Amino acid sequence: MDVRLFVEFDRENRRLVCRGEWNLHNFNVIRKQLHKISWPTTGELWVDGRQLVNMDSSGAWLIDKHIKKLHEKNITIHFENFPEETAKLIGIIEKRIVPSNEIPQLKKLNWLGQIGRQNISQIIDFWEYLGFIGLLFIEFIRGIFVPKHWRFQSLVNVVDNTGYRALPIIGLLSFMIGVVIAYQMGNQLRNYGAGVFIVNLLGLSVLREFGPLLTAIMVAGRTGSSYTAELGIMKINQEIDALNTMGVTPAELLLIPRIIGLVIALPLLTMWADVFGILGGMLMTENMLGISFYDFIQRFQHEIPVRSLLIGLGKAPVFALIIASIGCFQGMQVKSNAESLGRLTTRSVVLAIFFIIVADALFSIIFSRLNL
Repeated sequence: MDVRLFVEFDRENRRLVCRGEWNLHNFNVIRKQLHKISWPTTGELWVDGRQLVNMDSSGAWLIDKHIKKLHEKNITIHFENFPEETAKLIGIIEKRIVPSNEIPQLKKLNWLGQIGRQNISQIIDFWEYLGFIGLLFIEFIRGIFVPKHWRFQSLVNVVDNTGYRALPIIGLLSFMIGVVIAYQMGNQLRNYGAGVFIVNLLGLSVLREFGPLLTAIMVAGRTGSSYTAELGIMKINQEIDALNTMGVTPAELLLIPRIIGLVIALPLLTMWADVFGILGGMLMTENMLGISFYDFIQRFQHEIPVRSLLIGLGKAPVFALIIASIGCFQGMQVKSNAESLGRLTTRSVVLAIFFIIVADALFSIIFSRLNL
């Protein structure tokens, strides 16, 4: 006899003999052997469990599935020589398993239901984000009263990575933005003989809006994504759990230094972007409108108030908080797979840019109401 033979069907006597261990380990083999049997179409059938060693829920489900198919053909089933525990298990499966043809199908939500589900998901995410901000605030207050918890080396590394190393790309892009703004505005002003006013338009637009806004957007793509990726990799490698085990909170070592470092670095990068944006516009106006560097600087210092520079720099810390908090929050939400890391990194950049633009619009409304 083949030791791998779990079922034997005697067609003449209409008897199915169950043998061996009907468990999850042998599930696929037993299922294949049951499918090969030529079942009767009418009459009675005896199922013998005398040679059965043991049976778990998977084996009971398998035999119950075939018994139900035979019942549909009006075949009467008789169980013989089954251990009491096995018979009870088969009875439980028979009463509680829903037939395959009666399994309820989930209804696909219509467009209104899908919108509602997405809104609920966004509300839950926002609620978790608020809790995350509250945790960071508590850790920050604790750091004020216990200065030894501050990680100054981590803070310096963050300022170096997010600020100093970003100077070349921020300077280059800001310079090109200044060139583009001066070219587009200069063409229009030259048609009306008001080319000298390019200094006013360029100064106000770069210092108040384009400098801080474009710098924040570039930092969101560069630094916000790196925050999410770095923290996500640490989550996947269970380094965050190791820190908790050692009694070091992730907020103290990883989150607070990143947020404070970016709050320090972004205003400095904004000032850097302002300088190169003005230089780019100055170069274009000299070549296009014939305004010399000396005339440009003289008009700039008389026509552009310091208030415009301060307003632009005042936006930078708010943008930094948005970028750093969203990047860190999404990084801490990463699950233990690469797909989650890529999805949340993309989401971090998109959300950061979106809320930067929303915050800038709110600033514009507020400054307009205050006549600033």
